[in-house]
Amino acid sequence: MPVRKPPTERRRRLGMELRRMREHVGLTINEAAVMHRTDRTTVSNTESARSGVSSDRVRVWAANYSCPDAAYIDALAEMAKERGAHWWDEYRGVVVAGALDLAELEHYAHALRSVQITHMPGLLQHEDYARAVFGEAVPPLSRRDLETRIDYRVKRRAVLAREQPPTCTFIVHEAALRMQFGGRDVARTQLDHLLKESEREHITIRVVPFSVGGFPNAGSSTLYVSGPVPQLDTVQSDTAVGSAFLHSETHLANYRTVLDRTEERSLAPGASRDFVRNLAQHI
Repeated sequence: MPVRKPPTERRRRLGMELRRMREHVGLTINEAAVMHRTDRTTVSNTESARSGVSSDRVRVWAANYSCPDAAYIDALAEMAKERGAHWWDEYRGVVVAGALDLAELEHYAHALRSVQITHMPGLLQHEDYARAVFGEAVPPLSRRDLETRIDYRVKRRAVLAREQPPTCTFIVHEAALRMQFGGRDVARTQLDHLLKESEREHITIRVVPFSVGGFPNAGSSTLYVSGPVPQLDTVQSDTAVGSAFLHSETHLANYRTVLDRTEERSLAPGASRDFVRNLAQHI
């Protein structure tokens, strides 16, 4: 019997949303199974992403739960349709699962909004800069693993060049701009690359200079991924042991506030480009 692939973050999210829908109407798993004319195991396995679910079943269950939000139901039904291989599947078992989930989230995102404190945003990293960053890994990466990580990061950038890319706002702290991973030449190349990417119509880069002082959540970087409806937004944050994905209503509301307040304290896009250009000339 073939080994079943572990569920991705989006598949787990779909199951979790179905569970939330059930809990909002106060039904137990057993009660929901009776309503859906199925068994308890099917409901449990679907909600935990151990089993897949069709878009038709999503719509039937949503109707049984009397969910009134048509846009939300449509978005969940579209998630259920997602099938087939993607470029990141080639790296399954080679890079960590969190990196695969991140590429999947970026692929389906309607908008991306991030705050970076000490590193350049992953989607805007030049290859030489990425090599220098991965070169600091502990324990050290083998040459093969290093090149695989770089290749994977470079392929993630394709989402920015597709026909209908997500709208992106990258808020970058001055500390990240001044960190010279790989030395001055690499740092200068990275800043030039940042300026070039900022010329894309769908990409906005805003700098938070040292002079603004403090701002919310200054100790960690944050990526806010907007889905087709606000209920399906996701926050991704890097930790010492990998990526953390958050999507409770409270987390989403709090991180939207964090990003709003941080963006308010950042320089405007034009002033941010001038800031980066000046730094690149004097680094």
